[in-house]
Amino acid sequence: MNKKHIGLLLLLTLPGLLLPLPGLAQAAHPEDAAFQAAREAFVKGERIKLTRAVAQLKTHPLTPWATYFKLSQQLEDGSDVGLAEFIDQQAGTYLAEKARGDWLKWLIRKEEWTAASVQYSRLERPDAEANCRGIDVRLRLGDTAAVAEARALLASPAPLAEPCLPPLARLAAAGELPVDGLQERLRNQLALGKIKEARTIAGWLPTTESLPWRTVDAITDHPARYLASLPEKYAETRRDRELVMFAVQRVARSDARVAAARWQEIESRFPAAERGFVWGRLALRAALSHQSEATGWFDKAAALGGTLDEEQHAWRIRAALRSGNWPAVTRAVSALPDNLASQPEWLYWRARAHAAAREQEAAQALYARIAGQPSFYGILASEALGRPFMLPPRATQPSAEELAAAASRPGLARGIGLIRAEMRIEGIREWNWALKGLDDRQLLAAAEMASSHEVIDRAISTADRTRNEHDYARRYPTPFYAKVEPRVREVGLDPDWVYGLMRQESRFIMDAKSSAGAKGLMQLMPATAKWVAKKIGMNDFHPGRVTDMDINVILGTNYMRMVMDSLDNHPVLASAAYNAGPGRARKWRAEQPLEGAIYAETIPFNETRDYVKKVMANAINYATLANGTAPSLTARLGTIRARGFGDGTAETLP
Repeated sequence: MNKKHIGLLLLLTLPGLLLPLPGLAQAAHPEDAAFQAAREAFVKGERIKLTRAVAQLKTHPLTPWATYFKLSQQLEDGSDVGLAEFIDQQAGTYLAEKARGDWLKWLIRKEEWTAASVQYSRLERPDAEANCRGIDVRLRLGDTAAVAEARALLASPAPLAEPCLPPLARLAAAGELPVDGLQERLRNQLALGKIKEARTIAGWLPTTESLPWRTVDAITDHPARYLASLPEKYAETRRDRELVMFAVQRVARSDARVAAARWQEIESRFPAAERGFVWGRLALRAALSHQSEATGWFDKAAALGGTLDEEQHAWRIRAALRSGNWPAVTRAVSALPDNLASQPEWLYWRARAHAAAREQEAAQALYARIAGQPSFYGILASEALGRPFMLPPRATQPSAEELAAAASRPGLARGIGLIRAEMRIEGIREWNWALKGLDDRQLLAAAEMASSHEVIDRAISTADRTRNEHDYARRYPTPFYAKVEPRVREVGLDPDWVYGLMRQESRFIMDAKSSAGAKGLMQLMPATAKWVAKKIGMNDFHPGRVTDMDINVILGTNYMRMVMDSLDNHPVLASAAYNAGPGRARKWRAEQPLEGAIYAETIPFNETRDYVKKVMANAINYATLANGTAPSLTARLGTIRARGFGDGTAETLP
């Protein structure tokens, strides 16, 4: 809350190394201390201690990880002895994939290209970095098909992983990369503010085609100054034009209207496609600031032949929604590429545009494509069709045999064991890898296994994967209900909304900690926790208590109540405020009353926008589970009052 998550970094500090698990070591396993010693020695690089600790492990369920620690240390010391045998023993597991990936990197460092090619080809699910290593190796071995794959990396919107850079640099030096492709990527990276990658790309261009980086740095810091003193021939060469376009975009980061005014004065000397590119970037900045000019600028970009990226396409629609311009919504969704046009949010808003044009048959056909899904837009589509949202029948609970089969899967058992051993990231990867290829019955058994050992986040994630047989009680659990519910009632909040928010904040991990520093079930920032504690008279509060479940819930629910009271008692505004801060939630309102669904969809922060929609959908799912019937999401979203309403009396909250 009152923060923008970069991503949830979950660190457990549970007492005890392991909890009892079927088929897994008990908490009192005699080798627990040896495993912990192996892990600590590996982290510290203490080779002798690591070897001794591994030698003590005979029956511990996490012994393969300790063996991996030892082999990884050996690789660092220059030896791959035993690695092939280990990978064969662990075939099909996450550990085998991880070890093979390490081996690939080691072979590349030793320039053993043929052996590296073999190991790359045996990776089951290579990630972006491994794929770039594979391209590098294949190029070294003269595989010409790898050249085309390397070129495709330039055209991809994804950032270039570090291992992609060496092969691309060699191809550029050999003249194997198209100059136009490099220039386009350079332009796009500058537009996105990714200056480091842009500098790298510029270094791959011929000197005559690259940009003077001292000038780029000056523009980055003082773009308006650069635009105010343009030379007479500021658009003669592509290099000159790229610098001007970059400067206009940098000005737009602080004021899109000022940037647009200056661009209108000078754009006539630029080719249509470049003019369209700049108008598209200006439109995005205006849309993110909820400025009314955005739709017109997007239309101008389209008329000039400018191409939009995925973010621009999305904000073209959002800008039109924000202004209530349904014909513009229709134009924007009609221009979507196929991969975006089929996404639920754009199917829904395309349907709404048809409905606004009184084209009910077309609208209903689109609603029907997503109705019934337990998501924000699936629920809204169901309601638009006049169908009450309903959960599917609960699947038959896993049998003893199915549960035993789940417990016997090494990856699942190790995943829980690693989480209990405070190796959550590795545990999640083990667990998720072990889920590959499982059918619904097997997934339900795995979810039950996780739930029975209070690894609730894995239970939710696993239950979410089923395709035909579902258990929504596992997807939307209510842990700690006996303690949470009284606190919720005490402050007069809807328990379904509170659980919906808690599910999104922490997945019920008591010691969850975000990269921004928020802690506990309700992800309280330390300063906010201290402020709320003082406000409610919790005189014995100190920062170390913020992860105590009772304290966290008391403070979190009281803060939710305060946020609701200060924001028109509206759950959409309050949800946005809990994630991004009350000031931002107020700022994002419009000059006129705004439909709640449009407010949610036009939140500028990607994380907060996704968060609010999920919290509101979560609340409907919780209510449906609890009561058997679904309340109306449309009604709950309601209308957001105009900016300024009630602000004069609203208390300032952190």
